[in-house]
Amino acid sequence: MNVSSTTGAAMELASFHATTPTPPSPNKADDTKLQDTFNQFVGETLFGQALKSMRKTVGKPAYFHGVQAEEIFQQQLDQLLSEKMAKASGHSFGQSMFELFQLGRR
Repeated sequence: MNVSSTTGAAMELASFHATTPTPPSPNKADDTKLQDTFNQFVGETLFGQALKSMRKTVGKPAYFHGVQAEEIFQQQLDQLLSEKMAKASGHSFGQSMFELFQLGRR
């Protein structure tokens, strides 16, 4: 291999990198929105599963159990509670997970 072919290959590689578009840098507003969405998802998942597990430990009453309608209402209530708890404290669980997620994106 001679010097001119090595130099030509290096120049070709350099021109390729010069013409290759670089990915846009993430916007701070987009990054904040992504972090909020991530924290909300992590919080709702965590609290939703916790509430579901807690409901399984409580037995059904012998009287005045509303059968399927009551179970549907409880599921909807648990979903609403998990959303509210995620808004209140989802960031405390999701922050470290989001940082790991950001490292994987880079």
